[in-house]
Amino acid sequence: MYLRNDDRPQGSRLSLRIAVLGGVAVALFGILFFRLWNLQVLSGDKYLAEAKNNRTRSFKVIAPRGEILGRDGKVLVDSRSALALQLNTTKLPEDPAEERAELARIGTLVHLNLHQLRRKIAKEEEVAAGAPVTLRQDVNFDLVAYVEENQPDFPGVAVQRVFVRHYPHGTLAAHVLGSVGEISEEELEEAGNKGREAGETIGKGGVEATYDKYLRGQSGETKIQVNALGEPTPGGQLVEVPPTPGENLKLTIDPAVQEAGESALASQGLPGAFITMDIQNGQILGLGSSPTFEPSALTPPMTQTEVNELIRNETTAPLTDRATEGLYPTGSTFKLITALAALEKGVITPNSVIDDPGQLCLGEECFKNAEGAAYGALTLVPALEVSDDVFFYTLGLDMWKTGDLQQWAHQLGIGRPTGIDIPVNTNGLLPTRQWRDQLFKEGNTERPWSAGDNIQLATGQGDLQTNPLQMAVAYAALGNGGTIVTPHVGMEVEDAAGRVLKEFDPGARRHLTINPGTRSVILEGLHDAAQGPSGTSHVVFDSFPIPVAGKTGTAERPGHADQSWYAVLAPYPDPRIVTVVTVEEGGFGAESAAPAARQILEAVFRHKLEAAAESEGEGETETESPTG
Repeated sequence: MYLRNDDRPQGSRLSLRIAVLGGVAVALFGILFFRLWNLQVLSGDKYLAEAKNNRTRSFKVIAPRGEILGRDGKVLVDSRSALALQLNTTKLPEDPAEERAELARIGTLVHLNLHQLRRKIAKEEEVAAGAPVTLRQDVNFDLVAYVEENQPDFPGVAVQRVFVRHYPHGTLAAHVLGSVGEISEEELEEAGNKGREAGETIGKGGVEATYDKYLRGQSGETKIQVNALGEPTPGGQLVEVPPTPGENLKLTIDPAVQEAGESALASQGLPGAFITMDIQNGQILGLGSSPTFEPSALTPPMTQTEVNELIRNETTAPLTDRATEGLYPTGSTFKLITALAALEKGVITPNSVIDDPGQLCLGEECFKNAEGAAYGALTLVPALEVSDDVFFYTLGLDMWKTGDLQQWAHQLGIGRPTGIDIPVNTNGLLPTRQWRDQLFKEGNTERPWSAGDNIQLATGQGDLQTNPLQMAVAYAALGNGGTIVTPHVGMEVEDAAGRVLKEFDPGARRHLTINPGTRSVILEGLHDAAQGPSGTSHVVFDSFPIPVAGKTGTAERPGHADQSWYAVLAPYPDPRIVTVVTVEEGGFGAESAAPAARQILEAVFRHKLEAAAESEGEGETETESPTG
């Protein structure tokens, strides 16, 4: 006889269930035991350290940037203490609706919408979770008073002292100095910013960017103890490492020359640029562009959108440095390069005579002198003095198949990097046969290279796109006998006590072989052009007490009135300084650019001119005193 399942004794089934439950309980207890053993024994040190870390908060203390000085030690940029609004995110409401409302109120303080504010908070917390988020720097006292009077409406918002850039001379040398701003996401990815963090301030242009590693200093750190709510405990400061201020940067810029150049441009009321440089070592004494900008305006709270509006303003373009990034034809200032190429390549000699009937015709196209002049038979020196276009048209025609003109222009630095130690976004254009023929092949122009292109280039016209900086380098090479200098504004790095830590001397970029006779005859022609009786800038420089060698330029620029240029080497015949000025729509070179150049040279040679004036005054006194 067999028993069915439900005929088994009830006690037997109960025992089985208890055994199963007991086994499960033992297994769970074993798992729990081994987990606790793992946490306390195997990983105990790790979690103990994490627990301790949860009781501390570390905050970076940003270092003040170093000062930027002129060559005379005059402070051009320093840092000042300012007030900033910061947000402690741990004090925001937990309820999503309340948090949203509070963030919206906070956003009205710092001109950010809710999305922008949340993004800013998220970016900074990725780097330093729990650290205060800087909402806005350099706030005014009215806003501080408003926040303090309405503190219940803004829990977590506090006012802290920070360092911001201070420009005691306003716009002076703005394009040289550049500006600072918060590092962007794109900049964080750049190799040169390895180790930088979101929210940090970096140089955004000029020497602030180039020499950022010297100026930015070393951040400090404050570590405090907090309770379970993340709030500081009484006497909870554990560690304080003070920041190390950045080192000071001394520039080659002479503030007196810089002021004179900017004043000369401003008096014209037109866009333009200037540069004054030592032709032996490339030190820049002054470099400016008009219109200019206020560097402090580019720091927070100005938004990137507002900065972009300045950049996009094609009419004024105040952020564009016309001295280093202008794209212009140069007019007759280019004739120095044409003369140098023709002499060095044997196209002419100093005594070669070219007849000027008033125009040079190729087929049906004729290239004429300005204002219909005809100068007859001329050699190079008088051709430079009167700026005879036909003379140089002829040289351009003679060199159109050889490429000699482009070769020398390229060697002198036209259309190529100069090596200047401030950011430059374009190198311009030196038109060549290869360039235009390639455009024609691609269908981007209606014709290949022709003789007319070279004729235009010989007088600084046509497709040429260059700037005062490149022209200054070319003129400097003639003045110093063939050295292509590296223009630079950085002179040395100093500590707070004025001790020199590092000097900057980039040296020459290359050397050209220029026959001394070639140099001498071109300088003579430029001297006569500036101070000879028939010179194109005689009216401006005839009374200037220091001999100079200069050249006017009147450039035709499509869509604009004639552009005024002047390039000058001084003193003649052994120059030390080159100055190049251009004024957009300024007319003839002698009308606006040459007077501006004279004003700059007066600042360069101010001590010599003052001494000469004093000596002359003493001589007059001695002569007149016997007769009463």
